[in-house]
Amino acid sequence: MDKAGDAVTILGAGTQGTRLAYMWTSQGQPVYLIDKDEKQLEKAKKGVETLKSNTQSPWATSGKWGEVITSSPDGLSEAASKSWMLLECLPESLKLKRTIVKELDELAGAETIIASNSSSYTIEEILENQSLKQPDRFSSLHCYWPPETSAIEVMGSSKTRPEIISLLMEETKKHGFSPFHVRKNSTGYLYNRIWAAIKREALLTLAEGVATPQELDAIFKDVLKTPKGPCEQMDVVGLDVVRDIEQHYADVRTGIPEEPRQYLQKMIDQGKLGVKSGSGFYEYDRK
Repeated sequence: MDKAGDAVTILGAGTQGTRLAYMWTSQGQPVYLIDKDEKQLEKAKKGVETLKSNTQSPWATSGKWGEVITSSPDGLSEAASKSWMLLECLPESLKLKRTIVKELDELAGAETIIASNSSSYTIEEILENQSLKQPDRFSSLHCYWPPETSAIEVMGSSKTRPEIISLLMEETKKHGFSPFHVRKNSTGYLYNRIWAAIKREALLTLAEGVATPQELDAIFKDVLKTPKGPCEQMDVVGLDVVRDIEQHYADVRTGIPEEPRQYLQKMIDQGKLGVKSGSGFYEYDRK
């Protein structure tokens, strides 16, 4: 399959959008970074330069950097005309994502791939009941914390053309990612399905009074030699976000226990959201 252009367009200049712009410019091709917030675009561009200045990065000596071209949504049409892929990195709202993929389907050329970086919603869910011109060119393309974590999960819908998956596997690897093909529709992709089970069982253990967060994290780190335990990780993500993700799993699967969500909700009601609120399983300096 031939690419429809040289550039990649990324919608959303938040943390993920910034880091993905860095990755997708690593082979000399431009990235169009689209966001309605001008200050966020400025911050993103500085963020990309900061990542480039990291001399320990595997891409530090490549010398092939492409340009990051920032724009308001007014520039989306022009960016799309020069891009082989449009990648949405917008907030985790199913309604918002369904709206934007519909707009992108109308806007993009016939050979342009449209992908979602959503961690919560599969492309199958996003496309559900949508009337689209080309439903066979959509994919989920979910990454974690690039460039430090290079894993990226490539998952199509039941209608995605196989050659699109092949191209995404090839291009992500070329740009420094470690691609993993999710072979069937899977809420949580690969890693997050396993991580969800760990989170859920940790929360159930706490809800039953079996251990404290400190004890749970300590034994987890002792056995698996990880830098953070599950409670510390959930504090970083945000307990309200963890609760929403858990709710989504419960909505799409049977047999998900309620106690972990109830435990989280009690903490959220007390204003304990984790690092961002200064208090969660642990206390944090608000600065």
